[in-house]
Amino acid sequence: MATALYNRYRPRTFAEVVGQGHVTDALQRALRSGRLHHAYLFSGPRGCGKTSSARILAASLNCIHGPTPEPCGVCEQCTSIRTGSSIDVVEIDAASHGLVEDTRDLRERAAFMPASGRYRVFVIDEAHMITPQGFNALLKIVEEPPPYVVFVFATTDPDRVLATIRSRTFHYQFGLVPPRVLEEHLAHVCREEGVTVESTVLPLVVRVAEGSVRDSLSVLDQLLAGVGDGGLTYAVAVARLGLTDALLLDGAVDALAARDAAGLFGVVERVVGSGQDPRRFATDLLERLRDLVLLEAVPDARERGMLDLVPADQLVRMSAQAARMGAAELSRGADVVHAALIDMRGTTTPRLVLELLCARILLPAAASDPASVLVRLDRLERRLTLGDGGAPAAPTPAVPVAAPPAPAVVAEPVGEPPVPEPVVAPAGIPPAEVGPPPGAPGALDVGALRAAWPRVLEVVKAKKRLTHAVLDRHAEVVAVEGQQITLLYTNPAMARRLGEGVNTEVLLEALTEELGGTWRVVASTGAPAGSPAGPVLPSVDAATWGDPPAPPPVVAPPVADGGFAPGDEPAPDDPDDPDDPDDAVPDGRPPALHGEDAALALLRAQMGAAVLGQVDNS
Repeated sequence: MATALYNRYRPRTFAEVVGQGHVTDALQRALRSGRLHHAYLFSGPRGCGKTSSARILAASLNCIHGPTPEPCGVCEQCTSIRTGSSIDVVEIDAASHGLVEDTRDLRERAAFMPASGRYRVFVIDEAHMITPQGFNALLKIVEEPPPYVVFVFATTDPDRVLATIRSRTFHYQFGLVPPRVLEEHLAHVCREEGVTVESTVLPLVVRVAEGSVRDSLSVLDQLLAGVGDGGLTYAVAVARLGLTDALLLDGAVDALAARDAAGLFGVVERVVGSGQDPRRFATDLLERLRDLVLLEAVPDARERGMLDLVPADQLVRMSAQAARMGAAELSRGADVVHAALIDMRGTTTPRLVLELLCARILLPAAASDPASVLVRLDRLERRLTLGDGGAPAAPTPAVPVAAPPAPAVVAEPVGEPPVPEPVVAPAGIPPAEVGPPPGAPGALDVGALRAAWPRVLEVVKAKKRLTHAVLDRHAEVVAVEGQQITLLYTNPAMARRLGEGVNTEVLLEALTEELGGTWRVVASTGAPAGSPAGPVLPSVDAATWGDPPAPPPVVAPPVADGGFAPGDEPAPDDPDDPDDPDDAVPDGRPPALHGEDAALALLRAQMGAAVLGQVDNS
């Protein structure tokens, strides 16, 4: 039977103790100067070298060349201490020998002289398990021991050691081993074992061990036990350790950044379908969000040693993810996952809790806590910046809307807190320019948009097939003016469908994802390319999904009787003569509407009303 790695590579000198230089250096200087104490207290997490350091200290005291800071390791005393057969070095497990009778027996044994060494060393492991009565029985011998007796107490919880015992010892605090130091130690062990290990495997082992040298060697021993001729690969390590693959975490974070509910719940389905514990996935997701928060706050975190375990290629992807989500959304997401991990304790349906936490992260508008409000404000600020330069976008001026030839519904997006919508100008005012002029640098012309239109439709199809059906083979790009896109519909019914439900939001989100920036869409029916005649669909950013609705557009100035603004009333004429040339409106404006027709047109344009039927009240 093979010996465990943590036994084969147990340190035999102070120089071999990993990551505890602040303790080993102090002990070596004390041994060189002869300023030794009769009682020591070693405290720290499990597997960090407390008991091993106590054994090395005993060997340094009893070595034939000692007391020395560097025991030889080959003499009878060093060999017997290492194998646990020395009569003068006694190790006691206080977890099973912590009663008052055990400590009385220890007190009596301490009165005897050493058999072959200079000192009798009592190493008491898990010292916090000794009862108060046992500590009291031991107090006198610890306070005034014989000159040849040395006590070493090792514990993971020094606060539970009796205060009168602590005050009579030299207290050395051991700490967790830094990830980079632990990874180098594991690489050295792999070279000594002659095993080929992929570079991405050791960071996984270090993460599972959480800074414990013994735990890391145990995990590595488990992985090496089943290694094949090709060495230890990342896929094998992830499967055996039950960790979440980095690709799944990337998919989850990308879905969160894009507010893609289908993608995020698809990742959850893959996690559960592969047999992985939802709690493990939630824990790994929380660690990923922590790394992203750190990257957002400290872009050079790797150079500062804060993300040593993250590979360089993974760091590039994580930097892009952190930039897309923002600090507010990352922080709130981490809080939601942390709260869900607490809810998962003892639950019989961890998948349900995992899916609910995904829904809560995607819907900040469903909560009214300050973190959710901050996320929505952060999204709103991102809408006001250009995707390429990061400079604030110029305000969008008002765009006129002519009376539609067919009934249409103006879609109102469900989005962020109220955002000012474009003002609908009265008929007859020339349209103002929207966004940069057509020839400005970085502007998109009609040809470029038509070339990208199939890709936009694919994104729309992935989001909502109904919206894709409304656009595909029915809508044609006829004009691009700055950030305003004009679509021509030959079927008025399809033009109306674009303004219903969330079709407008889906289209604008797809445009933002594929082309960047913020867009506005004008739907026209039967009009020449470049001359919009339909309702203006409100501009919606992808970040507004799931937030409270924005206020309706500002209504044009009130009209006078007959459907005209004050001062624009036409001269008296016969309204029933459609061929009368005097009824034509100069400057290419739409034909004048009178009375009931003007009221219906205003209701259609501003409130999305449609005529369902007429009732004869005569």
